[in-house]
Amino acid sequence: MPRRFLSLFAVIGCALGAQNFPVIKLQYLADKPPTLSSHASTIEETPQGMAAAWFGGTAERAKDVVIWFSKKPQHQWLKPVEVARGTEDAGAPQYACWNPVLWQQPGGSLWLFYKVGPSPDTWWGRVQESQDGGRTWSKSRRLPDGQVGPVRNKPVLLADGTLLCGASSEDAGWRLHMEWSKPPFTEWHRTGALNTADQWGAIQPTVLVWDGGSRIQSLVRTRQKVIAEHWSSDQGRTWTPLAKTSLPNPNSGIDAVRLRDGRALLVYNPLAENRSVIGLAISSDGKSWKHFADLESTQEPGKADLAHNPGELSYPAVVQARDGKVHITYTWKREKIRHVIVDPARIGN
Repeated sequence: MPRRFLSLFAVIGCALGAQNFPVIKLQYLADKPPTLSSHASTIEETPQGMAAAWFGGTAERAKDVVIWFSKKPQHQWLKPVEVARGTEDAGAPQYACWNPVLWQQPGGSLWLFYKVGPSPDTWWGRVQESQDGGRTWSKSRRLPDGQVGPVRNKPVLLADGTLLCGASSEDAGWRLHMEWSKPPFTEWHRTGALNTADQWGAIQPTVLVWDGGSRIQSLVRTRQKVIAEHWSSDQGRTWTPLAKTSLPNPNSGIDAVRLRDGRALLVYNPLAENRSVIGLAISSDGKSWKHFADLESTQEPGKADLAHNPGELSYPAVVQARDGKVHITYTWKREKIRHVIVDPARIGN
């Protein structure tokens, strides 16, 4: 059965009234971003409303790339503000910031994890907290050597209060590992590498908890043009070997969330060739996935050459809010961050 394909104009039309398509609102985090380039967003719900962060500057890797933050207390996103930059280490030069991850501690602080360094194979992890929904922030702390925290996607809170973080490294090829800690994140633990680079080129896990925590799934992007998975039955300490799923992907970031109705929702690039389409897939067990619809495409209608990539849509982040609506952000042409609100009740199995 062919995938439902929707241009941006079709998405807007659906958002304005179609009852069989899940998008109910479409906007940017900032219509006029504070920087030329914006990428790698993260979104979270706080007691004060929705919050989002991303890295922005002249271009990825540039020394002027810092972490930007915006809040949406009601209907509109507020003006972005800078909340972190790569100059926190005394006496060190300024480095680029990378891959922010927001996590709201239940009944506690809003935490911001991010990376600093000249490149992904040399970066290090940092963390800071806010006790007022992002209005003010603590001084940033560098994580222990060898720890990056959640490398791009939101961590998951286990029943014993442990925060399990999908992580990866790029200094000896693309390799996965898992990290875990508990607030205030002063003591960290990690697995060894979960793959070798000659087996899979894999990074940036998104973690899903199944069966009350007895099974944990990790979905990852790979250089093999497919999303791969592995599973743990001991709280993330050991993992099965990586195996490919049925989901194509052009070696681009993904994110997923367990919905309160029990299903898992995946946001990803569904073409193996490029990042010009971003869409949704749904699963009831984490094993069988169904592509439900495309959120947006920059592919020219009727263009036969799928390698043609007129505009990148990539690096999604997803969270389900208290009211049941799903909030998704993703990079729009490396210029802005798109925010989409989805009604999961409109997503069929």
